[in-house]
Amino acid sequence: MAVQDFLIASLVLSCLAASSYGTSFSSLPATLIVSASTKQGQVLKAGEDKITVTWSLNTSLQNGTDSAYKTVKLKLCYAPVSQKDRGWRKTEDDLEKDKTCQHKIVAQPYSPSNNNFTWTVQKDVPTATYFVRAYVHNSADEEVAYGQTTDVHKTTNLFKIQAISGRHVSLDIASVCFSAFSIVSLFGFFYLEKRKSKSSQQN
Repeated sequence: MAVQDFLIASLVLSCLAASSYGTSFSSLPATLIVSASTKQGQVLKAGEDKITVTWSLNTSLQNGTDSAYKTVKLKLCYAPVSQKDRGWRKTEDDLEKDKTCQHKIVAQPYSPSNNNFTWTVQKDVPTATYFVRAYVHNSADEEVAYGQTTDVHKTTNLFKIQAISGRHVSLDIASVCFSAFSIVSLFGFFYLEKRKSKSSQQN
């Protein structure tokens, strides 16, 4: 009886362990060919520049490979150089915990070919080095495959995005004008006070 209890407990723990770990990136096949309009080392400005992403199924694969494919989700992902010493961007094999690809570009129904999307870099994208990854999802919205614009080591075809600084020329001009007005007002105040003082002394 004790042996049976032990086996049941072991089985339950195994199931719990399996269920607590989501889809692993290492288990996904790289079945999509993905490319972007960016060039190695190119610097894009957030809120201004655009990226055109093209993707398709690798034609060398066996027929029926994509039978369960339903949706493709494109994401902007941090390159290793922009993950160093930044735990909030850390790569994890468990996709539920992975922080590599935090910026959604678009989600579209799956099609094996002739896919492209032009995306304007969003204003909230931080300064960093990036690549683009496409995740393929099944009808249960589970990741089943992927493709990316870089190699497996994430060292090629990387591009940079320069975030918005938050300062604008119009604001700078307004700031200068306000400062000048403040200085003039201060001198004017002292001048009037001095005249009042002299006037009271003469009286």
